[in-house]
Amino acid sequence: MGNREMEELVPLVNRMQDAFSAIRQSCNLDLPQIAVVGGQSAGKSSVLENFVGRDFLPRGSGIVTRRPLILQLINATAECAEFLHFKGKKFTDFDEVRREIEAETDRVTGANKGISSIPISLRVYSPNVLNLTLIDLPGITKVPVGDQPPDIEYQIRDMIMQFICKENCLILAVTPANMDLANSDALKLAKDVDPQGQRTIGVITKLDLMDKGTDVRDVLENRLLPLRRGYIGVVNRSQKDIDGKKEISAALAAERRFFKSHPAYRHLADCMGTAYLQMVLNQQLTNHIRETLPALRSRLQGQLLSLDKEAKEYQYMNSDDPSRKTKTLMQLIQHFGLDFEKSIEGSGDQVDTVELSGGAKINRVFHERFPFELVKMEFDEKELRREISYAIKNIHGIRTGLFTPDMAFEAIVKKQIVKLKGPCLKCVDMVIQELINTVQQCTNKLGTFPRLREETERIVTTHIRERESQTKDQVLLSLEIQLSYINTNHEDFIGFANAQQKTNQTCIKASAGNQVIRKGLLTINNISLIKGGARDYWFVLTAESLSWYKDDEASGLPSVCLSVPAVQVQEVLHSKCRQADRQRSQPMAAQPAFLDP
Repeated sequence: MGNREMEELVPLVNRMQDAFSAIRQSCNLDLPQIAVVGGQSAGKSSVLENFVGRDFLPRGSGIVTRRPLILQLINATAECAEFLHFKGKKFTDFDEVRREIEAETDRVTGANKGISSIPISLRVYSPNVLNLTLIDLPGITKVPVGDQPPDIEYQIRDMIMQFICKENCLILAVTPANMDLANSDALKLAKDVDPQGQRTIGVITKLDLMDKGTDVRDVLENRLLPLRRGYIGVVNRSQKDIDGKKEISAALAAERRFFKSHPAYRHLADCMGTAYLQMVLNQQLTNHIRETLPALRSRLQGQLLSLDKEAKEYQYMNSDDPSRKTKTLMQLIQHFGLDFEKSIEGSGDQVDTVELSGGAKINRVFHERFPFELVKMEFDEKELRREISYAIKNIHGIRTGLFTPDMAFEAIVKKQIVKLKGPCLKCVDMVIQELINTVQQCTNKLGTFPRLREETERIVTTHIRERESQTKDQVLLSLEIQLSYINTNHEDFIGFANAQQKTNQTCIKASAGNQVIRKGLLTINNISLIKGGARDYWFVLTAESLSWYKDDEASGLPSVCLSVPAVQVQEVLHSKCRQADRQRSQPMAAQPAFLDP
């Protein structure tokens, strides 16, 4: 393929991109392209303006780029710009180009700083550019400003992912030099979809704003975080230069002097700067298109054959053929069913960024509104205590009760369960209403067939209303089931059964800690506890009891004779000690002797 044919590759893909944008679909084709990714104020806009040599992009605080901008640069003798949505009008004043970008963004997203994934296509003709196509994406942000939704960070991330996840998309990751490379949002997103760095091109901006004595030489030499396509450093105009209307040509000359004079970047001066970056992107995009063109051609041919086959079916179609009308009717109904299902599951083609709808709203009813309705239930603790008191007294009658009767407990609990009926039925009503709203939204595509739309809404709505009555019957039946039997063994109840179980567990734990203090032979001399004279017994003294055993010579195993709690043993010993104090002159009636075995 000659150089002339190579130069025609980028315009060829541009024409395909324009065709798909005009019909608002991509025909499931992954076109070769370059997506520009970076955080807010990373310098993306300045890089693109340096390519064109003109100030034409909106600037300001917060999110300025709120829709993807497909920027097609075409080398030509005359300088002008053209929008795909404003075909036929040539813009020679680039201030007017900026105003049109802002106006077109507001037409779709509104003036509340919202975002949209619908791209704006801008074609720039200039003798100072190389054939190149770039997609400028919104800057990565963390905190919503103005009227932006609280999940603006995730919306922007999802939009960026829609582009960079495609295998044929090269990623131009823009990172300012005064930021730690490990904290770069652009490189992090690129690494998520391109872990090997095969299709990521690193751009380091704001090299002139680094602290003295610091540099990013290791990054530019591709040694710190290696990328297959490497890193390129650029120096953009400062905000002061932009406010002072400094010419981009003068800024490019200053950039060139910076790299040639900086001691850390002097040896890299020939492969740094905006001009070199534009040349590298042109070469890499052209090579990328050449590599992916065979597969792209095969897919196009396959889709063309499929469309030709479908077109032949319409060639001899009779508009009055009943079977054809039936087939069309079935296709419309099938599309309606798929749209309704996608709306409930949240897998629709378009994501609503203004309000909740469909399955998301139903999920909110179950997880937020229903608990809120339960919390709103009237509960007067003083009145409840009065009712409990009256219930207990009425059930006891003329008797004075000691324990709380089961009937009183069930009467109070059932009265509280009945209060759940209102919130449950209200939850059903809200879900039914949202289902009906979803049906009406899905039938909007049947607007060209008013009678079909009306009948579809009537049939589906009637079916939902029938299921509504059945659902409410099931809810009431579930409440009746709960009222018919109160399961006091449920873990939510703290009743006698659970209390007894906890007591048993406490006793088991306590007995496990009943350790043996001492054991051996015990000689007892005719005390009141043991009758029959002095004898030797095997004893075991624990923390809770004292046990005597008779020695069974036949079996060689001791058998229990008597077990006395430790508390009782202590009382006996203390009693004997007090008796000994009173009768110091007389010997003790019995004296236990502990002998080691």
